[in-house]
Amino acid sequence: MVKIVHLHKRRAGMSVEVFQDAMATIATHDPAISVLVSYVQSHTLVKGYQKGEMLFDAVEEFTFADKNQLRAFASSEMPGTMRCARNALVDAKLSRAMIVDVYRVKDQPEAADAVKNIEFVNRKPGMELTAFRRYWREVHGPIGGEIPSILRYEQNHLEMDEYSGTQEPNYDGLAITWFSSTAAMREGSLSEAYETTRADEVNFLPAGHLPIIITREVLIR
Repeated sequence: MVKIVHLHKRRAGMSVEVFQDAMATIATHDPAISVLVSYVQSHTLVKGYQKGEMLFDAVEEFTFADKNQLRAFASSEMPGTMRCARNALVDAKLSRAMIVDVYRVKDQPEAADAVKNIEFVNRKPGMELTAFRRYWREVHGPIGGEIPSILRYEQNHLEMDEYSGTQEPNYDGLAITWFSSTAAMREGSLSEAYETTRADEVNFLPAGHLPIIITREVLIR
């Protein structure tokens, strides 16, 4: 599968709560997209802002079965219509859009009020792109999937065509994991599998922790 992921940052002067409520309302009035497999809107948890501003405030994921269906959507009038509806809310300079290839590593049933951790992934400096993608998917993915409290784990690799421009993309992908709660997420970080996962990151990721946002899905169709 392939997705268009919109990472939204609100305009200055707007509260997180007002922005997120408005984004959810706007999405309910979007035109029907016949080629769409699924649409998900997720909101960054408001309590996370107690420590400072978050990287993004809302995420929209448009999933298609293949690139032909994505192209059919992209060439229609619908993206422009939907973008216009969001213009008054979104800071275009701070927001990002990504086309990604989706690889599901782990897929257990979700809890009713699950939280969703979105990690913004870049490869280790100097690492060749193909080698990075292969390592992330074939080696690191199965290791990370062993963390017991992870319900679902999805790798979103930036589509290769996105590297054809003159400017380096902001991110090489997104690592998305679902947990039953933030407490379950913390419990997972105390496991031996988590320590093994962290130890493996030096083989393909930059040093230190990658930026994250913790979200909850608010609209699914």
